[in-house]
Order: sequence, then C-alpha cells, then structure tokens
Amino acid sequence: MRNTYSMLKPIPVIYSSSGEYLLGLQHLEGEALCNPTQYSEYTILLITQGKGIFQADFGAFPFTAPALLFATPLQVLHLRDCINLRCVVLQFHGDFYCIEYHRKEVACNGLLFNNIYLDPIISLSDTQSASFSRILKEMEEEARLDCPSEIVIRSYLQLFLAKSSSIKMRELDGTSVLIKKDEQMEKFRQLLDQHYLNLRKPADYASLLAMTPDNFTRRSQHYFKKTPSQLIQERLVLEAKKQLHLTRQSIKEIAFNLKFQDEFYFSRFFKKITKVSPQAFRDRTGISIVADLPKS
Repeated sequence: MRNTYSMLKPIPVIYSSSGEYLLGLQHLEGEALCNPTQYSEYTILLITQGKGIFQADFGAFPFTAPALLFATPLQVLHLRDCINLRCVVLQFHGDFYCIEYHRKEVACNGLLFNNIYLDPIISLSDTQSASFSRILKEMEEEARLDCPSEIVIRSYLQLFLAKSSSIKMRELDGTSVLIKKDEQMEKFRQLLDQHYLNLRKPADYASLLAMTPDNFTRRSQHYFKKTPSQLIQERLVLEAKKQLHLTRQSIKEIAFNLKFQDEFYFSRFFKKITKVSPQAFRDRTGISIVADLPKS
C-alpha cells in the first residue's frame, strides 16, 4: 500500500512458497487510501472510527463507523472526505481463498463482491463491530506466529466472510420492507442482465422501459447511485473479469464471447474502465481453481 496514512502496527502477511502475497492485515489511521488505488487482492476495511466517502469505480458511498467496506481485485477505489478515520484493512488473494469455489459455504460472491447494483458497505452495530475485531485479532495473532497455520487463518477468513454475508442479507431484507422498490429500475436491472451483450446504449433500455432518457437517468442515479451508462459498462466489465479469472479461454475468445469486434477493441474498452489491460488483470489476479474443475 502507498504511504498515504500512518500505520499503528507492523503488518502480518502470509506468502506462498513461491513468494506470492496471499493475505495481509494492516491497522490504519488518518488519510487512508486518499489517492485512487488498485490492489490485486480482495480488500475489506473494518472502519472502527470516523466517517467519509468510499469511492469504488463509478460509485460514491458515504459511510460512518462502525462499518465494513468491500472491494474486488483491481477495482479503482479510494476514501475521501475522511474525518478521524481509523480502520483495519484485510486483504486476501484469490489463490488463498477462492470465493467462487467456496460459494456454497460462504455466499459472498455477488453479495459482498462482484455486484454492480448493491452498496459495497455494511453498517454495523457496536456489538457486531467488536465481533469482527475479535476475529481479526485472532487471525493476526495466528499470522504473527513463527509457523502460522494457513488452515486456521483461512477458517477465520471464512468465518469473517460468512458473518458479513449474513448481516448483508438481513440488511437487504430490512431495506426491502422499509424502502419501496422502484419497479422500473428493478426491471432495468433484469433487462441489463439479460441483454448487456447486445444492448449497450442507455437509449435502448429507456425505450424498453417506455421512459424518457432524462427521467431514466435521474431514476437510475437515485436508485443505484450510478447512471445507466455506468451500469452498462460495469455489467460488461464484470462479465469480462469473470471469464478472465474463472476460465482459461484466450483474450481473443473472451472478446468474441462478449461480442466485441476484435480483441484489440475489447482490450481498449477494458483498460479504459479498469485502468489495466485484460492480460494484466489475469496476470495479477491469477486463474481460479474453478477453471480446472469439471463442468457440471
């Protein structure tokens, strides 16, 4: 991480036998992540003090401690307008814990990570915050041993993610009761998931929804905190990342799957949104073990 903050303690880190960074914990205070940053690892921030705005790709999400913030590998993120910030940053590489492989045990993929429609934030009670702090403390103590057990640390990580997913699910259930859903925007969500490969202009969806472009944009920004154009781009990039990480298909094959005219146009589009090329994304995040599992 960049030195744009002050560290309270040394950093416990787990490396693979070949020297690859697998997991790390840092205690931060002050202006953390104050510049746009990208990491190859999944990143979780337990905010224990302060408030600010979490900028993740196109979205801007206000937060107040205690809270959890989630970011996917190579997502452009930073914290801004922070006041009295103090947090613990937990990072893990997909080679250490594959969220897709453990989907049945921990339903965090598409809930905590890789969901363009949900806020990447969980507001916590003081009791919940204390519980997550205890898990991280246990993980940190294990990581500081001369011969730390990866099995034990992975179990703590799985518990952390499982508890996060459980709270997020309850939060979503409560929100659906308290806040009236925008049926038109929910329909847009469905249409985008169905047609993102073929329909790539906001006007296409506005027409399907029988809405004026201005009204469509306004409703989308209010409901999703993103414009239709941003959501369309993010949905396409999300699928591209999935195929880059979860398959061994070539860049050319993935470009064809996503209906780009050629791999060069796909690469330019991907890099414009993510700031890295498709090959660089694959090199830095790796190819998941899921890519080699038998297809059901």
